[in-house]
Amino acid sequence: MNVLHLCESDIDNGGARAAYRLHQGLRSLDCNSQMLVRAKFSNDKTVIPDRSLRTRLGPPASGLPLKLYSKRSGAMFSPQWFPDSFASRVKQSPADIINLHWICNGYLQIETLTRFCQPLVWTLHDMWPFTGGCHYNECCENYKVSCGSCPQLGSDRPSDLSRWVWRRKAKAWNGLNLTLVATTSWLADCARSSALFRSSRIEVIPLGLDTEKYRPHNRYFAREAFNLPQDKALILFGAMNGTSDRRKGFHLLQPALQRLSTSGWQDQLELVIFGASQPEEPIDLGFKTHYVGRLNDDLSLALVYSAADVMIVPSVQEAFGQTASEAISCGTPVVAFNATGLKDVVEHQQTGYLATPFETEDLAKGIAWVLEDQERYQKLQTQARKKALQEFALNVQAARYLSLYQQLLN
Repeated sequence: MNVLHLCESDIDNGGARAAYRLHQGLRSLDCNSQMLVRAKFSNDKTVIPDRSLRTRLGPPASGLPLKLYSKRSGAMFSPQWFPDSFASRVKQSPADIINLHWICNGYLQIETLTRFCQPLVWTLHDMWPFTGGCHYNECCENYKVSCGSCPQLGSDRPSDLSRWVWRRKAKAWNGLNLTLVATTSWLADCARSSALFRSSRIEVIPLGLDTEKYRPHNRYFAREAFNLPQDKALILFGAMNGTSDRRKGFHLLQPALQRLSTSGWQDQLELVIFGASQPEEPIDLGFKTHYVGRLNDDLSLALVYSAADVMIVPSVQEAFGQTASEAISCGTPVVAFNATGLKDVVEHQQTGYLATPFETEDLAKGIAWVLEDQERYQKLQTQARKKALQEFALNVQAARYLSLYQQLLN
């Protein structure tokens, strides 16, 4: 079977890494899988970059309509209007199935999907496929009817950019041979409630990872690698732009940690943050904080997860939450809010703790609950690793996709 994955890039962000991991998993099962990307960062010969002029112009051109909205928020918004050259590239491919992934940042024009002849599988990495341009809806539910008056654009006009994007999707995607794969039940429910996809076939398959790379490492040596203290319990937080992206919940983590520091844990805990550099102006987080910067390789990530006693993922909205699944695979319990996609990744009091959304007091309570009982903590570690092997292993994910592909081809 020949499978072609379309994704904006291969390994430089969460959605790209997720697509690349599936690609690797399929190849390990002897599937002829390839990736076609705009920006290639790996050395993998089965990842093919498109270096055409249109592809280079796509990212800067795609955002031009946003200049009309001076009051828009800083959240990502993708109109995807600029023409691309991928239809002709796909025609040259022997693909039996096309698997779409994260196709924004000027990568793929909305209308291009109508030019593909193969069955389409679309792995949903966020909400963009069924909105008028936003990647997460925040509190807006316009996507359930038709977008317009978009709060993220700062617009009060029904016929704004979001309505234009939504209408283009509705027109172009009507009647496509398209199957959606949501990474969590929450994301599947959102897609089913959308006006664009309420009649579509939607499957749920969790994101996978290499459980041999993401495995428990010796804690002493893991801490030595990052020059972290051996005599403290370590709380870990990390995400791309995690301290500045409000969706990642740093504004909720801060008061939770400050509360924890005044409840008897001050001398026992320290904080580790990856994905961000130490700010010029110190942030009061209640504990001594170690910034280890951006980690780009699997081994460094596995080591920092193994160095920590508990991982905190306080996201307000998360389609899946790969930092949570990566930590769990390394045997590190996770504390998160009982909301959105993380409900599928973390099992309450089995592999971590799910706090009441979005109560910082309960988030602090969850951290303490994970750490305060050593026997219970060891059970959490064991159950976390077991869940990763059963649900997140690459061969498990790849086998489920192969089964779906075969159904569609039959």
